[in-house]
Amino acid sequence: MTDAALRGGAIALDYFRPGAKTSARIDSKEGGSPVTEADHAVDAFLAEELGRALPQAGWLSEETVDNPARLARDLVFIVDPIDGTRAFMSGDARWAVCIALVERGAPIAGIVHLPAIGQTFVAHRGGGAFCNKERITASPRASLTGSVIAGPALMLKDLAEKGLDFRIEPRIPSLAYRFVRVADGSLDAGIASTNACDWDIAAADIILQEAGGGLKDLRGLSPIYNRPTTRHGLLGAAPGQLQNELTALLKRSFDQARQR
Repeated sequence: MTDAALRGGAIALDYFRPGAKTSARIDSKEGGSPVTEADHAVDAFLAEELGRALPQAGWLSEETVDNPARLARDLVFIVDPIDGTRAFMSGDARWAVCIALVERGAPIAGIVHLPAIGQTFVAHRGGGAFCNKERITASPRASLTGSVIAGPALMLKDLAEKGLDFRIEPRIPSLAYRFVRVADGSLDAGIASTNACDWDIAAADIILQEAGGGLKDLRGLSPIYNRPTTRHGLLGAAPGQLQNELTALLKRSFDQARQR
């Protein structure tokens, strides 16, 4: 999986122009979000490589037409060939190739590879989490007070207005990168708004877990992957000791927003 991610990243780099518009052709998907020929090229490469390595596994990718046959598979690859396509298009280096292997709804291995930054985050169940082969761990902070948090601007503003004293991290265009930065301790928490999809979060999820953190919904439950719907509700990523505090804050904010 790591080798496939590295080679897929090299394909994308051929189209990437630091600080400038990509050389890749840009199209619009249904719904209006952009997709480039680089997304499709990496997707096709990963489908072939990973399919050859583990032919019994199902396949779910942002850039492949969904095949419901995946629902009957115990093992499924969940892939985002370029997480942060808009960043990639504009020359922002904060985009990632994401690969997760999921077993019966739970991620057991994940790669988040950032070719333009030169960072590769890797984890598998029970094996720890690593960036560029160095072990990483989530923040040891005991409270969200004084923490550094990344997430949707309006939600962070709401938390600040409710009295939480923290520093807002500038916007991170790749959701997977946002979450692995919680895993390596450079962020204390990260938030994903409603409608993140399996391919946005599955690879980062297992890396978070193996670094001593977690990804939870408003009920305090971990996401379940490879379901008929690939979308998730509001999610919070944090070290284990901060998870309950973050979940409570997000739930209070969400409940109050619904009552307005």
